[in-house]
Amino acid sequence: MLNVSDLRSLSRQELEDKIAALKKSLFEMISQKETGRIEKPSNIKKARRDIARIMTVLREMK
Repeated sequence: MLNVSDLRSLSRQELEDKIAALKKSLFEMISQKETGRIEKPSNIKKARRDIARIMTVLREMK
């Protein structure tokens, strides 16, 4: 889980890179869930919330 105060100290490019990495891992977790190989399904929810947090900070920067 990402801390919002830490996210606010990052640059726009770093935040966009984090979103891309989280979306990639989210896609992998969802595909693992579909095949029944995921160890912690709760990580999907955490990844979605982390993406939302980062997007919120990006919108605040505008």
